[in-house]
Amino acid sequence: MSDDLWLIAGLGNPGPRYARTRHNAGYLVTDVLAQRLRGTWRSHRTGRADVIEGRLGEPPGHRVILARPRAFMNDSGGPISAIAAFYKIPLGKIIAVHDELDLPFATVRVKQDGGDGGHNGVRSLRQALGSGEFLRVRIGIGRPPGRQDPADFVLTDYRAAERKEIGEIVDRAADATRSLVVDGLVATQNMFHG
Repeated sequence: MSDDLWLIAGLGNPGPRYARTRHNAGYLVTDVLAQRLRGTWRSHRTGRADVIEGRLGEPPGHRVILARPRAFMNDSGGPISAIAAFYKIPLGKIIAVHDELDLPFATVRVKQDGGDGGHNGVRSLRQALGSGEFLRVRIGIGRPPGRQDPADFVLTDYRAAERKEIGEIVDRAADATRSLVVDGLVATQNMFHG
């Protein structure tokens, strides 16, 4: 078991069509972390995800693998569980980064365990891992306006006013992800839930 190794999974949909949609918040956060690690995405030998290996925190830092499934959101659990199994990473060292309809826009929250809240990527990950006991960094996107179907809403681009804020929100979520690795869950909740 790789007790010193963390897996940070950015949930989203592959391809340029979905790149800036609300459902791709997890991909955006892993892109920021990739820049901070000065890493380049490469195909993992399982062939179902792109990964970057590096270290977070003060030297020597904590070993991390950033991962982005090549599968669509509804099937993202398989590629992530395959990487976790390959490196023997325990559930408590897996962090899923994803959008959250039930949090107001721009809210960042962290937690461990829980249900899927109707999020298909989280549901897929829970099923593939056989448990929901992994950590989560949840990025609030808010509820859809009016009667818009949530499934359609998550696949739309951010509104103009939201696009002005998204960079800061993604940076804050990347900071929260780093904090989970370096400082732990309780300290991160104290820092980011205030």
